[in-house]
Amino acid sequence: MSRPRGRPAQGTGVSRDDILTAALTLLDEGGGQGLSMRALAARLSITPMSLYHHVEDRTGLLRALSDRVYAEVLDDPVKHEHRREEIRAIMTRYHGAVCRHPQLTLAIFATPEAFAGVTRQITDRLTGLLADITTEPHLWRDILIDHAHGSGLPLVAAKAQSMQEQYRLALNRLLERLEA
Repeated sequence: MSRPRGRPAQGTGVSRDDILTAALTLLDEGGGQGLSMRALAARLSITPMSLYHHVEDRTGLLRALSDRVYAEVLDDPVKHEHRREEIRAIMTRYHGAVCRHPQLTLAIFATPEAFAGVTRQITDRLTGLLADITTEPHLWRDILIDHAHGSGLPLVAAKAQSMQEQYRLALNRLLERLEA
């Protein structure tokens, strides 16, 4: 099969946004194993080398996807009076992002080098907020994040609203115990 080098078969250029959208779709459809530079290039009808003009490698691609998906987690138009409320809001948005794109979370687990950018900012923000209310901020950060992963990733199979409500209830209990 012959394709023009570096250009989509339709003769138009491919953008970074196009690449990220297609990559997220591949991840959502086929998991981490389904996302390769070759599969992504095939989805976009370009040569694999064309991707490297927009992302340095698969790890860079995962970082860019992570920044896109998790960007909303730290965006909060509400000014919270208490640290616990802000932590709850961040964790609820993070849990939602994990539920919407669980394969991205799993891909980041499998590629620790992809943990950077927004995911690092989320972790740092949580650590700072927790440091104001506990002497063990790193421990509680890990507990809260692991809880979001543990209750968010199974939602993929269940797709149950009641499980999301269970997450909120459990998160509330954890945060109440943290301040007790």
